[in-house]
Amino acid sequence: MKRFLFAAFISFLASAATIGLLGRLAPEDRPGAAAARPVSAEELARHGSSGDCWLAVEGGVYDVTSYVSSHPAPERVLTDWCGKEATEAFRTKGAGRPHGEEARALLETFRVGALR
Repeated sequence: MKRFLFAAFISFLASAATIGLLGRLAPEDRPGAAAARPVSAEELARHGSSGDCWLAVEGGVYDVTSYVSSHPAPERVLTDWCGKEATEAFRTKGAGRPHGEEARALLETFRVGALR
């Protein structure tokens, strides 16, 4: 029992140290730093084709160009939203069904900034 408590304590200290170090990183070095890059509606609109597809979802801006052909639904489902605010489309899939956590996590890998 003592070994278990000791191991748990060491794990806690390691986690606390990691969190502390992340807080000291420069903003541009932090995970998710792209979220801080402001993207205007005009810049978003310049990426409005299937070959250059950015979309905005819940305030984030995502470059999904490389994902368009991999999306499980027909390409048009994404390309209709290229260069646009697509929150409602993402939330409902256009049919009242929300995307799951896996889709949300995947979307984050394409983040390029935040809509201003």
